[in-house]
Amino acid sequence: MTSYRSLFRTPEFTPLFLSSSAQVAAQTMSGLALGTLVYRATDSPLLSALSMFGPSLAQVLGATTLLSAADRLPPRATLTGTALAFAAGTAALAAPPPLWGIFALILVLGLVASLGGGVRWGLLNEILREDGCVKDGCTKDAHIKDGYILGRSVFNMANGVTQVAGFATGGVLIAFLSARGTLLTAAALYATAAVVSRFGLTARPQRATGRPSLRETRRTNAALLAARPRRHLFLALWIPNGLIVGCESLYVSYAPDHAGLLFACAALGMLAGDVTVARFVPPRLRPRLGVPLLLLLAAPYVFFVLRPGPFLAAGLATLASAGFAASLLQQERLMAVTPPELSGHALGLHSSGMLTMQGVGAALAGATAQLTSPGTAMTVIALVSIAVTVSLAPGLRPAPRAASAPRTA
Repeated sequence: MTSYRSLFRTPEFTPLFLSSSAQVAAQTMSGLALGTLVYRATDSPLLSALSMFGPSLAQVLGATTLLSAADRLPPRATLTGTALAFAAGTAALAAPPPLWGIFALILVLGLVASLGGGVRWGLLNEILREDGCVKDGCTKDAHIKDGYILGRSVFNMANGVTQVAGFATGGVLIAFLSARGTLLTAAALYATAAVVSRFGLTARPQRATGRPSLRETRRTNAALLAARPRRHLFLALWIPNGLIVGCESLYVSYAPDHAGLLFACAALGMLAGDVTVARFVPPRLRPRLGVPLLLLLAAPYVFFVLRPGPFLAAGLATLASAGFAASLLQQERLMAVTPPELSGHALGLHSSGMLTMQGVGAALAGATAQLTSPGTAMTVIALVSIAVTVSLAPGLRPAPRAASAPRTA
């Protein structure tokens, strides 16, 4: 599997891709609408921000309670059910309920999202593994080298484009339909994703046996984090990414009249980085690029203390965002050192931790900017990201052999 065209010829890849894209669009539109609704009701920037980042922060609870279900539930039924849950929850938010009810719903939806992410990425790994094994004649348990990283890069690129389009569409809908009408439109998109999952995916059995439980979630989390290579990979996937998203969260305060330009250029840089790494970097070179790309992710933001103008700042944001491609390489290595029956749990732990750290990064960057300035805060957060990457670098060196897999009950 060496081309994007071959991905879309793979059975089930296209419906999984379409349902995921519909949910990203719905999440973007609903987040913008809900933030607007809460701000108009409370006149509080903090509550408005929490209404948008709340689901991401709630994922840390899902990562410690629900993730054992990611490999122990049938993927098609679970993805259909989570999309329907979001459709119902988003429609309920359009009512809207009282403020405490809004945040209670946000908490519940964040928990559901943590489970859905693990199931989705575990299924993607399963679909591409099977297709690679059929084409390459490998054994059932072998990991394909290019399929997952290529497939995940397609999802990453589509997510970036969909988020830009979702924010633009959400802004138009809020102006013409109202925030409540936008939430109902997002609910319809979630329902569409549920239909695509139900009728586009094949009914598959769960990847692991046993009943999901809080105890099993914690046991598997501990087992996944016990091996040093996996632990360093998780930290590298969570912390630098989250800190730099914190820098991006300051675009509006840094350049109020050019924030759209900065966001668009950051999306362009991420797109370029993902395409380059997934399509043009040979597999033998990938293990050497993880740490340099993480350093690239942060280094351009060091110069924001000098207050570069909007166009130079846009160029720096483009260059930095190419470093997000490091996550593709780290996910590829994570799958190489994780047993197939725990792939969904591992990818769900990565996704939940990453989104949680993005919320934390935004909060840290905002607090630092409040005490200093947006440009100074970006530089401080970037330096912290560089320090974290340097400290993790020794543990990110490729090992001669894969780490031992955790035993399952």
